Amino acid sequence: MIPLSPQRLAEVVGGVLHLPDDPAEPGAVTGPAATDSREVVPGGLFVARAGEVADGHDFVAAAHAAGAAASLVARPVRDADGALLGPQVVVPDVQAAFEALARSAVDALRADGAVVVGVTGSAGKTTTKDLLAALLAELGPTTATPRSYNGEVGLPLTVLAAEPGTRCLVLEMGARGVGHVAALCRVAPPDVAVVLNVGSAHVGEFGSIEAVERAKGELPEALGEGGVAVLNADDERVARMAGRTRGRVVAVRANGSGEGAAVWAEDVDLDAGGRAVFRLRSRLGLAEGAEPQEARVALRLVGEHHVANAVAAAAVALHLGLPPDRVAAVLSTTAAASRFRMEVTERSDGVTVVNDAYNANPESVRAALKALVSLRRGPDGRERRTWAVLGEMLELGASSTAEHDLVGRLAVRLNVSHLVAVGPGARAVHSGAQHEGSWGDEAVHVADAEEALALLREELRPGDVVLVKSSNAAGLRALGEQLVADAPPSAGSATTREGSAPC
Repeated sequence: MIPLSPQRLAEVVGGVLHLPDDPAEPGAVTGPAATDSREVVPGGLFVARAGEVADGHDFVAAAHAAGAAASLVARPVRDADGALLGPQVVVPDVQAAFEALARSAVDALRADGAVVVGVTGSAGKTTTKDLLAALLAELGPTTATPRSYNGEVGLPLTVLAAEPGTRCLVLEMGARGVGHVAALCRVAPPDVAVVLNVGSAHVGEFGSIEAVERAKGELPEALGEGGVAVLNADDERVARMAGRTRGRVVAVRANGSGEGAAVWAEDVDLDAGGRAVFRLRSRLGLAEGAEPQEARVALRLVGEHHVANAVAAAAVALHLGLPPDRVAAVLSTTAAASRFRMEVTERSDGVTVVNDAYNANPESVRAALKALVSLRRGPDGRERRTWAVLGEMLELGASSTAEHDLVGRLAVRLNVSHLVAVGPGARAVHSGAQHEGSWGDEAVHVADAEEALALLREELRPGDVVLVKSSNAAGLRALGEQLVADAPPSAGSATTREGSAPC
């Protein structure tokens, strides 16, 4: 965090500083902000937001006991004896003050030469953000969104974690309605806007796919004339956002065609581990008619769908001056950094578990099923049994039943060996598979994750590959973790092959 005295903090957010009866001069706020008192670090700022479950004002004492230099509050908080609990900046609206403080930090970082990169899309945001963090770290100190802190709380927390001298600020931007991305852009105006895709994630909340498109387009709309919009030209809804931005458009493609694109992938292939290998080609910065630059990329991420994420990230890095060969080298050595996103673990008994249960929507489930099928042939060349364990995709609104039905049908068309639909919300996945021609025990429906675990413990055998996929709230990621932990002790402990560092 950019250090601030409590008095300066009050000035920035338009608040009133309240100090305890202590003759000592209050210390500067030097650490990051936290909205959870358990995450406060010495010198940090505690933001006492009133949430749906708890009121942060109830934890001001704990925050200062943990070393908070100041608290941002809506009312002074005192102990039982009436003593003020540490330096407190009192404001009419804690969230508005929190955002104003973050905006002030962004302005200071940009004035010092930092570049703000915003990333949005219906799927792939977190993976792309992680790839960008690795790439842009080559150019200098980089701060990126941790985990999926991509909303009204997470984005200011990320910004306020950036230190002086930050070269790149990579911000994942999520939305659950029209206007949400625009609000985030008011806190952190982007210099580079990346839009990956427009899909049906949260369409139940947005109301329509057209509303999703409007919301995602708010990111390129926020660019100034000197900004750059990196748009996925393979997605028609994203491509037409070129008409909604004042920035320069850099079109990218992952489908093998460079038509109309500045950066694209050609000759995409998958290795035995389901990881994409391709030629990265770029016209950025070249004279018209010049031969595109190219470099070979071998991703460590499982699934062909990651090519689009990698190409978008590459376009940003190339635009900011990283050479193509270095871009390719970083992409080829960067493993998954966020958990439960195609997290592949080889168990000691030969079972492979793919835990992709952080979130799910129709597009990401289709991509995950195709990635599962790409793992069908093992390193020894022999065909392996594939299991798709699928829970509910939430927030799909009126299209929910139809979308789940289509997922079940796709699993059959891809010739997935076994389909396990988990929970009441996934019943249509099972019926879709049956209507597509899956009979007997190829496709089953179970009541919950516990029943699914019992089935898999009974049926899995060495060489099998298991995909676990659902929306986060459907609770299947714990099932994936349990499957990893189930490796027989006699065979040794489970070993992660392409996993993620803990968050």
